[in-house]
Amino acid sequence: MTETLTLPAAVDAAALLSLSGEHHARLVRPLGAHEADGHLVKAYALEKPGRVVAGVEAGLELAAGHLALGSARGSLGLAVLILHAGGDGDYVLLHTWIEAHMSDLAVFVGPADDPAGLRPGRAGLAPCVWEAAILAHEREAFTRHVLDGGGPIEERVSAWSADVISGEVR
Repeated sequence: MTETLTLPAAVDAAALLSLSGEHHARLVRPLGAHEADGHLVKAYALEKPGRVVAGVEAGLELAAGHLALGSARGSLGLAVLILHAGGDGDYVLLHTWIEAHMSDLAVFVGPADDPAGLRPGRAGLAPCVWEAAILAHEREAFTRHVLDGGGPIEERVSAWSADVISGEVR
């Protein structure tokens, strides 16, 4: 039998219950692998019910600008792009594998359906629960195929590129 925890004062029970009541599945669609500023970028659409990601071009253009500084960040040349048509606006996340088993994450935010309005997110902004589900899949795919895989690196990267998540994420 599990004991009931006494919640510390900072735990906002009402807000947590409100989030729980509003939580729903979101659709994830792979948008293929693309080249952006010399990087191989695996792209995804993430869509709130009633919203649709129209295309990958604007996200790739934004990614290319960020990836242009890849060598300064220790980039290994592989990245994941998430185009999120969210409830309160649009988000673009660019996750890049870098040296020493690390990663770099850039988050851009903007008004719905206005790619020109996307700007870097505030310091400390991290993936939401749906975006984190995609990144968790990508961490596993990167580890399984690239780090722990066998054979030439081209085969490993091809296997990573083909390993996608699709359907509903919660």
